[in-house]
Amino acid sequence: MKTSREPSWISDLNEEEIEFIKFFILSSGSIKELATIYSTSYPTLRKQLDKLIQKIRISERKENDNIIQLIQQLEKEGRIDQEIADTVVQEYGKSLNCLIVD
Repeated sequence: MKTSREPSWISDLNEEEIEFIKFFILSSGSIKELATIYSTSYPTLRKQLDKLIQKIRISERKENDNIIQLIQQLEKEGRIDQEIADTVVQEYGKSLNCLIVD
């Protein structure tokens, strides 16, 4: 069953991250099994999973962020140009992505 709208956090993921999630699901969430699939260590995959979790949380935060909502409202009201609104939201989103810890 397809939904009419995918969650916004999915659009923030790259192909490699989506593939990782796919294999994670297909392995029933077993990092040990993923380590075999990716021919890498458990700690390495655990770190990759933790980064994905952070990325999704930040994406959800951006979706509910008051500053982003304000910029979008100002654009909707015609008080700022759409291009400027998009640029501000994009740059602000990049600053939130800096919160992802390696």
